[in-house]
Amino acid sequence: MKTMGLSELVLVRPKIFPSDEATARASGANDILERATVADNLPDAIADCGFVVGASARLRGLQWPVVDPRRCAELVWQQIPQNRVALVMGPEASGLTNEDLARCQQLVHIPTQPEYGSLNLAMAVQVLCYELRMAVDAGRVQSEEVREAPLATAAELEGFHAHLERVLRDAQFLHPDHPRQLKLKLRRLFHRARLDQNEINILRGALAALDPSKTSRGNDEP
Repeated sequence: MKTMGLSELVLVRPKIFPSDEATARASGANDILERATVADNLPDAIADCGFVVGASARLRGLQWPVVDPRRCAELVWQQIPQNRVALVMGPEASGLTNEDLARCQQLVHIPTQPEYGSLNLAMAVQVLCYELRMAVDAGRVQSEEVREAPLATAAELEGFHAHLERVLRDAQFLHPDHPRQLKLKLRRLFHRARLDQNEINILRGALAALDPSKTSRGNDEP
C-alpha cells in the first residue's frame, strides 16, 4: 500500500492486532499499521463509503457488475472527488462471501489463465494498488459529471434495503421461506442505479407512505 501511495487500512476482525510479526514484515511501512482501524464487521468498516468495490471471482448464481483491475482503478478515481471509496479484500483462504459481495456496488476480478488462477492475498492487493497508481500517473482518469448530492453511503443503503425488505414482507410480496435470490436481485437493481443521498431519501419516504402496516393501523383508527 505504501509503495503505491495508499495509506488508509481498515481491518475486519483480525485474529491478532497489533502484531509484532506484521510490524516486522511491514519493512518501514509501520505508519500504515499504526494508523489502521479495526472494525467488528464489514458493514461497520464500509459504513461511510459511497462506492464499495469487492475483489473476488464472479458471484455464483447471480450476475454482478465485474470489471478488471485497470477499469476498476478508473472507476475508483472518478468517485473520489465526491465520495469515500472502499476496496474490499476477503480472507485468503475463503475470499468474500456472497453476503459480503452483495454489499458492493462493483466487483473486480483479476484475470488469470484458467488452468492456474491462484493468487494469494498479498499479490491481489499489490495488483490493485498498482493499477490505482498507474491510472493517475498515466492520466487515464476522466472526471465524472458532478452530481447534485454524494452517493448514498453503505450504511444508508443498508438502511434502505432493510426498510424495503420489511415493507415487502408486510405486503406479502417477499416469500419468507425463499427471499434470498429476490433480495440479491433487488440489491443489484439499486446498485446499478447508483443512488445518491437525495434519491435514497425519496425512496425511504415512498416506502414509509406505502407501508402496509401503516395503512392497517390507519384503517383501525376511528
